[in-house]
Order: sequence, then C-alpha cells, then structure tokens
Amino acid sequence: MRTKKDKVIYKGKDMVVTKTIKLKSRGETDIINITDEVSSAVEKSKVKKGVVTLFVPGATGAITTVEYESGLVSDLKEAFEKWAPRHAEYNHNLKWSDGNGFSHVRASLLGPSLSVPFSGNKLTLGTWQQIIFIDFDNRPRTREIILQIISE
Repeated sequence: MRTKKDKVIYKGKDMVVTKTIKLKSRGETDIINITDEVSSAVEKSKVKKGVVTLFVPGATGAITTVEYESGLVSDLKEAFEKWAPRHAEYNHNLKWSDGNGFSHVRASLLGPSLSVPFSGNKLTLGTWQQIIFIDFDNRPRTREIILQIISE
C-alpha cells in the first residue's frame, strides 16, 4: 500500500489534508485492515485534533470498523454470504450480465465512507477496533481510498 502526495488546503484556522491510499485487492469479499495506513496519514498530516473521513469511490467497496482477527473476518464473510448470497438471482445481473449484483448489495449494506475523530495525532479507536476496507467485487481490483484529514 502507498499514499500519494498530500494536498493541503488552509482556510483561516481550518485545515484540510487530502491523501489517497492505493491498494490491490483480491475481490470476493476481501477484507483488508487499513488502520496503520490511516493512522500514519493522520500522524504525518501534523493536524493535532480533528476528524479523518475515509471514502472509497465505486459501488462495490465498503469501509467500516471491526475487531480484525481471523475468526471475526470469517464470520463477517459468512454473514455477507447469508445476507446477499453470491449465486442468488439479481436484477443487476440480468441487466448488465457482469455477475456482481451481490457485490453491489453487500457494499450498500455498509456504505463507502467512515469518519474517525483523532486527538494528539492519534485515532480515537477502541482497544480492539480497526478500520477495514472490504472489496465485494467478483474480481481483483486496484482501489483508491480518499482520506480527508480535517482540523477542529
């Protein structure tokens, strides 16, 4: 994973730092822990207190928080298979024949964004809470996650 060069906007005392995390995913409900990349971006921004908003462009990816451990990762994948089964009939597939109707439904359940407050350049996540990106598409992808680090 890597981040692009910072884009910084100042308006009076307010500051917005925009960064992009680029990653490769395997698709098929690939769950990737991005906590370290987000934390590093906040620390390097020099913004002491505020909120970081994460957003994934696209309709088959999502962002949320979990306790990132193998048991829960498996549980989450199984839950999505129950809620929006891969091999169910989807109107999206009938219209577009791309076979990823389940991907769109799953991504819609979580959504494409998350906001996390921080203080002292540190994310205010719970002890076992990590930030994850989930790629629900039916194929590997290169994805970008946009971060906006906003001062208080």
